[in-house]
Amino acid sequence: QVQLEESGGGMVQAGGSLRLACTTVGRVFSRSAMAWFRQAPGKERDFVVQISRNGGSTYYADSVKGRFTISRDNAKNTVYLQMNSLTPEDTAVYYCAAKPTILSDNRYFATEDEYAHWGQGTQVTVSS
Repeated sequence: QVQLEESGGGMVQAGGSLRLACTTVGRVFSRSAMAWFRQAPGKERDFVVQISRNGGSTYYADSVKGRFTISRDNAKNTVYLQMNSLTPEDTAVYYCAAKPTILSDNRYFATEDEYAHWGQGTQVTVSS
């Protein structure tokens, strides 16, 4: 059974930082591209960032470029999202997602339907 569990969310003031982690149970992690999405109150869930299965490619939404950094540790089955210079507009529930791919696949996957496995989400609240 595949499980993804996010952690690291919380409340922070504008300009602050948080690091989210998503740990997977099951063999999916090392075989998957990993991504973070977020859903703000009253809005649809949006793509934030993706890292390829081999870690060689990353893709960021324009709204987070230069502030957020995704990384993965295959030995720990964990993907991280370092978030700096946070603003109230970053307030949302952040979801981790996994898309099984072949090792050499570095394509960009930005839609929810492309991801087979999801975590339950972790709340990030940024106060002004």
